[in-house]
Amino acid sequence: MAKGFLIDMDGVIYSGNDLIPGADAFVASLKKRGIPFLFLTNNSQRTPRDVVNKLAGIGIEADEEDVFTSAMATGWFLSRMKPNGSAYVLGEGGLITSLHENGYSLVTHYPDFVVVGEGRNFTLEMVNHAVDLILDGAKLVATNLDPSPKKKGWSNLGIKAVVSMIEEATGVKAFSVGKPSPVMMRVARKKLGLDTNETTMIGDTMDTDILGGIQVGYRTVLTLSGVSKRENLHHYAFAPDLIVDTIGELDLDEWLGESKSLKPIAIKKNGTLTAQL
Repeated sequence: MAKGFLIDMDGVIYSGNDLIPGADAFVASLKKRGIPFLFLTNNSQRTPRDVVNKLAGIGIEADEEDVFTSAMATGWFLSRMKPNGSAYVLGEGGLITSLHENGYSLVTHYPDFVVVGEGRNFTLEMVNHAVDLILDGAKLVATNLDPSPKKKGWSNLGIKAVVSMIEEATGVKAFSVGKPSPVMMRVARKKLGLDTNETTMIGDTMDTDILGGIQVGYRTVLTLSGVSKRENLHHYAFAPDLIVDTIGELDLDEWLGESKSLKPIAIKKNGTLTAQL
């Protein structure tokens, strides 16, 4: 039976700087009832404090302990692969903070790892240097492989594009820590103290949130308030357990009491639960 939640943010809780209807009430209900949850984001730029401040700006009260980012997962992962190691970083505040907190030194020569996260401040010269370091033996790690949204005027190239450039130049494939990687999904669950069958992943993206949840055996809820659209779901060989228009439509009593018996794929629309797309 489901007992706790991993909740994606952009497209589930907010869209840009706008609150998605019902998200504030859903989170408030989790807190009031003492239901364990974590906000789970692939964004490696923000620190937990940054995330809390953004949530406060749209009317959601949260603590830093409620947040788990791909930067935090990457710091955890590297500290276990090589404790007190070193890294050359293409990334920003959240990633740098996490690596320091996990005992890592940031260096420009002979690092154990080259770590790539989101960022707007690194240059092509820095990317070229990362290529040289990898060709000299450093291992390549990405906080995530989220693609560019392919929108005109988008100021962030997209981490997948940057990583692909480095992979092609080095012939080395990056290990990605963020969603849908089991690394991030399992560490987040353990932070909540939940078993696999007690955990539900809520997200708006089939390729990261839902795929990641299914791969590690969690229940999954897809919201249609972000990236994924109903008309495209038939392209996927996997499916969420429940589809809702927004997170505000997810009835906690219904889900926590009946999630084991729901038939994939269930759709909740206008308060009615059905079992067909």
